[in-house]
Amino acid sequence: MGMEREAVTIRFPSGLLETAKSFKDGNESFNDLVIDAVERELRRRKGIAAHQRIVARSQKIKNRTDTQESSIDLIRNLREGKERRD
Repeated sequence: MGMEREAVTIRFPSGLLETAKSFKDGNESFNDLVIDAVERELRRRKGIAAHQRIVARSQKIKNRTDTQESSIDLIRNLREGKERRD
């Protein structure tokens, strides 16, 4: 079942319109090209928003718990058998 569509009027700069038309696939409609572009842009913006929320949350946690030392060296040493307490 397809999405319900609504007609809108968009005013493109003429150069952009001509360039976009020149890059569409042979049997692809200009409408489909625009829909694909808008969907990609929305996914990109949602990704950016999610990243910003993650960074903000990480900063909030860091501020609350203070900076913690990296455990990378400890994990490496344990993998190599150093600092093992067997």
